[in-house]
Amino acid sequence: MNSEARSLVHDFLENSAELRPDKTAVVHGEVRATYAQINSMTNELASWLLSQGVSAGDRIVILFKNSIEYIVSYYGVLKARGTAVPLNCDVKQDSLDAILREIRPKAILATGKLERILQETSSQSRKNSLMLISQPALSWRSDACTVVAWEDVVCGRTIDNPRLPISESELASIIYTSGSTGKPKGVMLSHRNITSNTHSIIQYLHLHEDDIQMVVLPFFYVMGTSLLNTHMAVAGTVVINNRFAFPACVIEQMATEHVTGFSGVPSTYAYLLHRSPLALFRDRLTALRYCSQAGGHMSRQTKEKLLQVLPPHTKLYVMYGATEAAARLTYVEPDHLTSKIDSIGRPIGGVTIRIMDEKGNELSPGVPGELVAQGPNIMLGYWMDSKSTSEVLDENGYHTGDMGFMDEEGYLFVTGRKNDLLKVGGHRISLQEIEDALMATELVMEAAVLGVDDPLLGAKLVAIAAPIEGKTDGKNVLARCQTILPKHKIPSEIRLVNALPKSANGKINRSGCRELLNSP
Repeated sequence: MNSEARSLVHDFLENSAELRPDKTAVVHGEVRATYAQINSMTNELASWLLSQGVSAGDRIVILFKNSIEYIVSYYGVLKARGTAVPLNCDVKQDSLDAILREIRPKAILATGKLERILQETSSQSRKNSLMLISQPALSWRSDACTVVAWEDVVCGRTIDNPRLPISESELASIIYTSGSTGKPKGVMLSHRNITSNTHSIIQYLHLHEDDIQMVVLPFFYVMGTSLLNTHMAVAGTVVINNRFAFPACVIEQMATEHVTGFSGVPSTYAYLLHRSPLALFRDRLTALRYCSQAGGHMSRQTKEKLLQVLPPHTKLYVMYGATEAAARLTYVEPDHLTSKIDSIGRPIGGVTIRIMDEKGNELSPGVPGELVAQGPNIMLGYWMDSKSTSEVLDENGYHTGDMGFMDEEGYLFVTGRKNDLLKVGGHRISLQEIEDALMATELVMEAAVLGVDDPLLGAKLVAIAAPIEGKTDGKNVLARCQTILPKHKIPSEIRLVNALPKSANGKINRSGCRELLNSP
């Protein structure tokens, strides 16, 4: 298939439906849907949205967990020339109210499980919105909105592709950041942002129509979106499993469905290594061609352990990116992973990354500075937030906020976040370095280090970690750290918990960690 000819996100689905109509596109539980079926459903939705007056740029909120309904919503909105705004189904009412007021959606597409919380949001925040709800059960007569049942719209009619004139520069999606360290921001991504990144990912992962991707990451998360788009583009198969809390069932399905690709964030792999039967299934994962990791820093120990436990034919791709980059910026070639184990790799096709100082000067190899990225995948900006946009986008590109350096071979290394450098007793300390040391003790499976106000030192280091074994003692963990770190970098205390707080995309929630530390 000539993917290079495509320029719009929904073309991925339409082209695959034309070339491989009877191919299984999605597996979810007992349901198997072909490309023709998925495309037909998206056309029904797009036709309905257009009949309701949806026009170019109208924001359409999507509130479905990973499902066929989510996929139909995402591509259906794009076909109608709308802007898809996927949200976390676990969003709290106050947060949902704030986002709806900011987005001013033309329509809200939602699971019936969220009907109550939607009804309890401020009527002002969803004023004049269309509400398409799966199996609605409540009365909406007193509300100033129109409520329609999903089943009355997506019901098996045959409708042609809309084929609307859409520019690749038009806004395709607004994806909200997790907000774990502040107010969530709406990242504006054009069709070109998403498609250019999709093509690059397909190229370096060598994806093709025989690939079967196990998806445990949420589609509303930018990495989840990239898993969907890349496999729709090559006419592959997406296997949805929303039960990662029970990792054994995920691994079992990977074996039975002959999954070729699995993707996760660091905590995903920590749980697979330490709280799942991954090692026992090693010989049954005969089709598993690769695993990929992004979504934050993963420790050297976790990477090395994965290389030992994964089947010998399975390649491990360590990747780096950001929501603002439509997902991906760099990757480490699997053949170079052991020699560049601490690197985030080199830029993907179409992307350039420079190490720059605060004045915008490019720095030489080995000299630390901020990673600044350029490419067709870089966002248009933050929705309704010109101040935050100007802080990260300028003539040099996207300022990632990550500090690091480039070696002589062009491999990039991240040493920590710009705002994670903490001054303790006169020393500037990288929290990532301390977290890596905790992981290096091989006593914990995940860790976070926070700065806490201290009257003498200005700030002190406090760690929160999940031990690999329940009998682990915090004193032993800190004692091992003393063999790795100088005294001034040793946390003054550590709290051991069963699991660290996570955002819905699986990343460690630092705000949640702080709340946990402050709790009795």
